[in-house]
Amino acid sequence: MTARFTGRTVLVTGGGTGIGRAIALAFAREGARVVVAGRRPEPLQETVSLVEAEGGEATAVTADVSRSEDVEALVGQTVARYGGLDVAVNNVGTFIPPTKLADIPEDHWDTLMATNLTGLWLSMKHEIGHMRANGGGAIVNISSNLGAHKRLPGLSAYAASKAAASALTRGAALDHIGDGVRINAVSPGPVETPMSSRPGESAEDKAERMGREVPAGRAGTPEEIAAAVLYLASDEAGYAVGTELVLDGGITA
Repeated sequence: MTARFTGRTVLVTGGGTGIGRAIALAFAREGARVVVAGRRPEPLQETVSLVEAEGGEATAVTADVSRSEDVEALVGQTVARYGGLDVAVNNVGTFIPPTKLADIPEDHWDTLMATNLTGLWLSMKHEIGHMRANGGGAIVNISSNLGAHKRLPGLSAYAASKAAASALTRGAALDHIGDGVRINAVSPGPVETPMSSRPGESAEDKAERMGREVPAGRAGTPEEIAAAVLYLASDEAGYAVGTELVLDGGITA
């Protein structure tokens, strides 16, 4: 245990489950005050309860990152409660059923892009707006190894949204490092969360599939992704600007 983030305020979107929850818990264990945000209040409150059970401090805010007014209010509530915003982790992401490109319903495309790309842009827009006026900060975006690094049949829309997220991260990093805002990304491969499971797949079947598909022989854990996020957000990563850490067990090596 260290106290790398004692006295700092960290905002984690998508903080109610999976990777986002693991990130929120990891920051709290290192001394941060954590705000978790997402569309559903119940899982957010569960995350807050887990943080508090370990002696940490956390707050839940319901917000839809595809809506600018929601994100502006989220940042405002974070600052009002804790006096500032030092670190933001944009764990935004949704998925649509695997579909060949020409057969994707337009509303599925719009929903995917509204969250995975527009939601990321709006999050950074409002987070950076506060940070550059208040001494800077660090932002870590959660992208994917699908996109800039790998493609799969039936997942072209998702890959496009995440490739754009990777490009947006790098562009924002160059735009705002001069403002004291350091921006990087972590791009996971398959992780032990429901999002990486196929419909109807048992835990045993998934483990067997991961053994075939991942050179490391397994899916990653949310805690492994969280550790990379904390590194990029920490002072130790002060020279990392526009970096994208791909954690996928060797899939794209």
